[in-house]
Amino acid sequence: MALMITDECINCDVCEPECPNGAISPGEEIYVIDPGLCTECVGHYDEPQCQQVCPVDCIPLDPGHKESRDELMEKYHLITAA
Repeated sequence: MALMITDECINCDVCEPECPNGAISPGEEIYVIDPGLCTECVGHYDEPQCQQVCPVDCIPLDPGHKESRDELMEKYHLITAA
């Protein structure tokens, strides 16, 4: 499952540089996560790095983008193959 950033985001800028896939970017009001690039850090780390550094705990799983660990690993391979 991809992750998402909720309205509780305080735009502190700590999550964006932690994303190894470049899935996090500034949105109109808060940061956003591109579900096409988010692998929950599968293939890079044991845990999502954005969740680890977020001071307000506003990065839950996105129920609109359900993916298994195998699907996330496949996406990781596609993203890093270039």
